[in-house]
Amino acid sequence: MSAVSDRLPTFPWDKLEPYKKTAAAHPDGIVDLSVGTPVDPVPELIQKALIDAADSPGYPTVWGTPALRDAITGWLERRLGAREVTHRHVLPIVGSKELVAWLPTQLGLGPGDRVAHPRLAYPTYEVGARLARAEYEVYDDPRELDPAGLKLLWLNSPSNPTGRVLSQEELTGIVAWARAHGVLLVSDECYIELGWEADPVSVLHPDVNGGSYDGIVAVHSLSKRSNLAGYRAAFLAGDPAVLGPLLEIRKHGGMMTSAPTQAAVVAALGDDEHVHAQRARYAARRTALREALLGHGFRIEHSEASLYLWATRGESCWETVAHLAGLGILVAPGDFYGEAGETFVRVALTATDERVAAAVARLTA
Repeated sequence: MSAVSDRLPTFPWDKLEPYKKTAAAHPDGIVDLSVGTPVDPVPELIQKALIDAADSPGYPTVWGTPALRDAITGWLERRLGAREVTHRHVLPIVGSKELVAWLPTQLGLGPGDRVAHPRLAYPTYEVGARLARAEYEVYDDPRELDPAGLKLLWLNSPSNPTGRVLSQEELTGIVAWARAHGVLLVSDECYIELGWEADPVSVLHPDVNGGSYDGIVAVHSLSKRSNLAGYRAAFLAGDPAVLGPLLEIRKHGGMMTSAPTQAAVVAALGDDEHVHAQRARYAARRTALREALLGHGFRIEHSEASLYLWATRGESCWETVAHLAGLGILVAPGDFYGEAGETFVRVALTATDERVAAAVARLTA
């Protein structure tokens, strides 16, 4: 076991504990804006679907029920503009983090193979490469990478942590570049329904991929858009030549989404109203926090989508974390997401209206 754990970096969130204690000592309590975990209720129609499927004594299938695959393909066409999506183009997964961490291993990557991800990025992209013993590197524009030995290219739009959105033109160029060099492109699109100042586009859209899913896979999650982080509900969509072998591997590994969760996902993907309601909550919180941070002397970059504000005071991120902890507000230091984030903090919108109001009051006092 130590041989595997030794490949991994120190778990970054442990470094935040002293600041969490400081923030928790505030007389009015902590406002935790560090981790982007949903705090609002799971919509009732989704809870009902889960309960109705609770009597599920048999093993679920890795590929999911036909109803689940129908729900996924229907959502992809309705919401993302994808065309001619069949059951062969989709694959349920047990939450998106599991997939990100283990995809390089499941693709058979190893020493000598290269994995690339954005310079500022979700740390699990690097973890996945480390687990597979593959090499990893960062980029500003993936088209500037050396394609030799590059087996997996991660995109993330909208970005975690920055909220940056890649334009349709950028995505089209990157897809063409990856195909020209035989590089598998996997696009993490888990925040795609949370665009504020931009309208995120999927690599599954025909204007981006030319009507072909060859060499591309998109990752989607219900954690944010439907408050289902506790359900571990996500899926892949794209090239059947990639998803078919992954399905077989995941069958052997027993990587199944529970039957009640599958039923809940069918309900969630079939309803847009709860997504609109949740978007409205996040939009109000975003406006309040953004204005308060700007008034407190912060500069905000990107942040045109996703559940975070990427903010800086032009100092070490840890100085900013300490300053805000003194106000009872906990945020994530930017260097968790790469060295380029060393003067930024990530401020999550995932706190209750009451806690967001408390943060705003402290920032504007």
